[in-house]
Amino acid sequence: MIKERELTLPWDVSSDPSQLRQREWIITNGLGGYASGTVAGIPSRKYHGLFVPNLSAPKGRHILISRCDETVGAGGRSLLLGGAEFADERFIGESHLFLKEFKLDHRIAVWVFNVDGTVLEKSIVMVHNQNTVCVQYRILSGDSVEIKIRPYVSFRRHDESPNTELTRNFVFTARNNRHEITADDSTLTLRMGLCPSPAAFVSSEHREIEFVYRIDRSRGDSSTESAFSPGYYMAAVTPEQPICFFGSTQAWERLDFDVGTVFDAERKRLAGLISLARPLSGDYFAEQLIMAADQFIVLPGSRLEETVMAQAEGLDLRTVYAGYHWFGDWGRDTMISLEGLTLSTGRYREAGAILRTFANYVKDGLLPNLFPEGERQALYHTVDATLWYFHAISRYVEVTGDRAILPQLMPVLQSIVQHYIDGTHFGIHSDPADGLISAAAEGYQLTWMDAKVDGWVVTPRRGKPVEIQALWFNALSLMTQWATALHLPSQEYAQLAEQVRTSFNERYWNADTGCLFDVIDGPAGNDAAIRPNQVFAISLPNPVLFQRRWAPVLDVVRNRLLTPYGLRTLSDDHPDYKRYYRGDLRARDAAYHQGTVWPWLIGHYIDALLKVQPDRAAARKLLHGFEEHLLDAGVGSISEIFDAETPFTPGGCVAQAWSVAEVLRAWIKTRD
Repeated sequence: MIKERELTLPWDVSSDPSQLRQREWIITNGLGGYASGTVAGIPSRKYHGLFVPNLSAPKGRHILISRCDETVGAGGRSLLLGGAEFADERFIGESHLFLKEFKLDHRIAVWVFNVDGTVLEKSIVMVHNQNTVCVQYRILSGDSVEIKIRPYVSFRRHDESPNTELTRNFVFTARNNRHEITADDSTLTLRMGLCPSPAAFVSSEHREIEFVYRIDRSRGDSSTESAFSPGYYMAAVTPEQPICFFGSTQAWERLDFDVGTVFDAERKRLAGLISLARPLSGDYFAEQLIMAADQFIVLPGSRLEETVMAQAEGLDLRTVYAGYHWFGDWGRDTMISLEGLTLSTGRYREAGAILRTFANYVKDGLLPNLFPEGERQALYHTVDATLWYFHAISRYVEVTGDRAILPQLMPVLQSIVQHYIDGTHFGIHSDPADGLISAAAEGYQLTWMDAKVDGWVVTPRRGKPVEIQALWFNALSLMTQWATALHLPSQEYAQLAEQVRTSFNERYWNADTGCLFDVIDGPAGNDAAIRPNQVFAISLPNPVLFQRRWAPVLDVVRNRLLTPYGLRTLSDDHPDYKRYYRGDLRARDAAYHQGTVWPWLIGHYIDALLKVQPDRAAARKLLHGFEEHLLDAGVGSISEIFDAETPFTPGGCVAQAWSVAEVLRAWIKTRD
């Protein structure tokens, strides 16, 4: 149920508790750190953790507190919130027996429990731009309760295999009511406490051995974890006095805060973000997506030197995390997502900061594909991220009116075009014969269809992929316009654009399928697979495809690829088509772009559709499935992918930047 700034999942205690273990929540801190788990409180994947900060040293996101188990005493009984699953299918944890509802209140995760007439609320917030998590317990109605809070710590990077055996030694220290945990093989220090202080802490070491992450086990991945707890906090929660547990890597001086103020500040911050997108006020679905979008806009918390340099130059520094839990900042995802995450939400300053940040990383005409977890050095194996950069800049200039960015970025853009003409890494170059972009490098996946496992590139698409030509023509058209406006030479761009358009329309039409080839001039000739990439030949502001072909292309895409959650990546008559995304890594990657549905594609499908049939109400209907999806999978966000066939089960990341961005952008575009 969506109501104003709240997204509520009511719970009937007679329902199947597995439903709560299948729904996940995640809250973030603007630095790439997060807190996340299942609504049941039982972790189901190795990425789940109550406190997962993004650190500058050691670099990357680390699971410091894997979970907290709360034991609540009320009405003569004791119940265990949180818990775990074990290899023998045994569960510990009783939250499903007392839960009334779970909700996101301005992205604050909230559980409401009824314990023999006492209504207890638990809420979790990450302090914005700080590596601190706060968990508050308060009585909404009824009598006081006694609570024990037992934190479990892990101290591993979130993408590493779980600690099956606890070989490291943890040290717990208490001094002046300040509690710290360190490990003998780590430089990290976890600081913990209870507010209001002083807090009663009972030293009672416990090692939880070999609990299981269900999702990882189903995928054939390492799935058994062990964690250490130094003891537990004890406190009374009264109607007059809530309590708060906190975990942090900040200095103690930054942890002297009023708990209520922390929660209020986060609500006010998110309410302020919604107010930036004023035309959307009162549109509850849009407001939820605006708050979801905020989770991906990040000050890179693990690249401290980058932050220092930007501050010294008086510049803002921002990037986009492509998806939670495991993606960091990817160039392609950032540029595709930029309009929906920032321009559609009124966050123009961050949009400009993102574009300028990435300009600093262009190398040999290529925008970074990604920054590996915890690393400063980027990887550049992409042909399309760089071309999406032009599109993002054009949308920024059109929406904000800030043309001052053009002379700032023009030298970088000129260099990119020249490198594409002359040739750069990974075989990326403009073919002089037709002006089209060719790209091929053995062992590399260069387009957005980038699945690779054990050296196997699933969809190599070597040659001249269709969407690359659409993006190349769009970039050349934009460069013609921008160079003219800046009184710079533009004729070469215009001539090359005309050559590209002529060649494209002569070579990509496939009369047998009534749509476009996906790749031409590949190792085996032209690829007639029906994929969604042809939509970009229509959807971009400067469409490369002649208008007379728009309707037939969209007819094929609608009939063969359209689903309630986006476009399939391959038509079902192809021998490589996969109905479902499941199994081990190899099986999943084999399906990743071979039928699996991607929500982000719906945005450009709607752009193309409205050019042919300007019926916004009909286009809006294509987005209605996402409203219900906000209460599924990753509550409050949109998943990375869906199965190709009914019931279209969501998969991949539970919160994906370009899924949220493109659905929000399309939702706004289809308003009455």
